[in-house]
Amino acid sequence: MKETILDYTEKLGLGIGIKGLFNIQFIVDANEQVYIIEVNPRSSRTVPFLSKATGYSLADIGTLAILGVSLREQGITERYPKEKTRYYVKCPAFSFSKLRGMDAYLSPEMKSTGEAIGYDDKLHRAAFKALIASGLTLKNYGTIVVSVADEDKEETIPLIRRFYNMGFNIEASTLTGEVLREHGIRTRIRHKPSEGSEEILDSIRAGYVSYVINTRAILSGVHYGDGVAIRRVAAQNNVVMLTSLDTVRMLLDVLEEVTMGISTIDAK
Repeated sequence: MKETILDYTEKLGLGIGIKGLFNIQFIVDANEQVYIIEVNPRSSRTVPFLSKATGYSLADIGTLAILGVSLREQGITERYPKEKTRYYVKCPAFSFSKLRGMDAYLSPEMKSTGEAIGYDDKLHRAAFKALIASGLTLKNYGTIVVSVADEDKEETIPLIRRFYNMGFNIEASTLTGEVLREHGIRTRIRHKPSEGSEEILDSIRAGYVSYVINTRAILSGVHYGDGVAIRRVAAQNNVVMLTSLDTVRMLLDVLEEVTMGISTIDAK
């Protein structure tokens, strides 16, 4: 039996379906019946990226497989090709500053307008290159503005502590700031529009903020308008905005990798 491109993707360990060369969207109704509402071959972005990262021209291989040329006939005989020694990171690029009025919060629908690739012998350096190439200005100094949903506050504390330990100044909305203070992180409280103030927005507009960290309450929708305003002002003022704590964690790994440590002089 001749092998197909799907067999090949499995050999590469790329998988198929929701985590491979196809993007599949499901919906589950009230009776727990599962429906497939969309299947997209991810050829415009994923296939070129995988081709660069693996060294295999997947489009050519797939086309020949469709035409009846087996993988063996194409010279592909190894079940698991030798992995490259470099790391490859793909980073989305956004144009929120150009699309005024659009909420910059990331959700399942596609909002990126491009992508960039970074590669290096070390993962953190590859990520750093990809982020820079995507248009972000990464700083290892400055001020962080934080306003996160209640369900994210506990997870946020150790992340903000890492920023604080690197020397960043911390500003936060009222409830987030109180939690950070309770855990020993020196924080300046900035009030939000729902509190009758634009302090937190004015901080972002002032030009000294390096990063804005804002997450949305998924279920309650509490203070939804505040989040929209914060994200919009950050986009309009070209301040790097992070709406996922996983992304914040990755950014911290990068910053800690490229930041020179400082220690006190031993007086002994």
